[in-house]
Amino acid sequence: MSTSPPISSSTPSSPPTTTAAPPPAKTPTAASHPTPRRRLLRSALTRLLSSLGVMWAAVTVVFVLSRASGDPVAQLLPEDADPAQVAQMQAALGLDRPLIVQYLDFLGGLVRLDLGDSLLYHEPVTSLLLERVPATVLLAFSALLITVVVAFLAGSIAAMRRGTGVDRAVMGAVLVGQSTPAFWVGILLVLLFGVQLRILPAAGYGTLAHLVLPATTLAIFSVAVVARLLRSSLIEVMGQDHVRTARAKGAGEIRVLLGHSLRNASVPVITVLGLEFGALLGGAILTEQIFNWPGLGRLTIDAISFRDFPLVQGTVVLFAATFIVVNLLVDLSYAVIDPRVRTDA
Repeated sequence: MSTSPPISSSTPSSPPTTTAAPPPAKTPTAASHPTPRRRLLRSALTRLLSSLGVMWAAVTVVFVLSRASGDPVAQLLPEDADPAQVAQMQAALGLDRPLIVQYLDFLGGLVRLDLGDSLLYHEPVTSLLLERVPATVLLAFSALLITVVVAFLAGSIAAMRRGTGVDRAVMGAVLVGQSTPAFWVGILLVLLFGVQLRILPAAGYGTLAHLVLPATTLAIFSVAVVARLLRSSLIEVMGQDHVRTARAKGAGEIRVLLGHSLRNASVPVITVLGLEFGALLGGAILTEQIFNWPGLGRLTIDAISFRDFPLVQGTVVLFAATFIVVNLLVDLSYAVIDPRVRTDA
């Protein structure tokens, strides 16, 4: 009996399955991951807008306080002036208008660099400021130069000789300078070098000799502040790994200081120097009075005494604008001093 071969039932084969390829990975675009330069520009723009807001607030405060300080008409007219004369003078000065109108007119004048006319000198405030700015800038920059040179020397020496008698002597002298009022120092310098020894002029303006005493007086407090901060910052930096490595490789103390420590330690010092420059401008008011220096300080004192509010507004706005611009430049200079700011900005 023959057996038939088994019948194989063939089932239709299913089509081969294909796996879909994953989509290509998106490359980061410049918008999603901005470059360090763009981040730095964005940070600079943010700081600039913030500075403009601070400037507007300062201008507003100056305007309000100058109007609240008293009526300048009382200084311009005799005591027996009748109400008609007072009203006429107020109208001539624009003080009879609503306060909001005066404020908007003041802001518009700032945009045009028109700060009005001085009630005391009968000249445009802008012209008076431009005449006095060079003397005050010369005094402030001279004091800042003294601050940088003396403070960096004192702070570096104290940090390199930490815990020794040299360190204690330098920090003691710095503490005395920080605790002494500037006007008292100025008077002592005048009595010693101008009256007793007669080797420097006691007051006046025009030569380098006239600059020595007021610049030194103005710089003493700033020298103390910067020297103490630099010493603390240098001590911290000189204890880090890269400095210890440099010493292990045989680098001398001067090379360690100049090549590995001073630049990193200078970042917080630059901030204080910017603040100190604004303080030097403000401190120049008393210093200029002591040494008869023809700058913005004396102009401000005269304007306050006479209630010359257009001139007071102009001087204070100029001081505020200078302080804000200096601090903005200090913030932007971080990217040059510390490369980490370029990537973290």
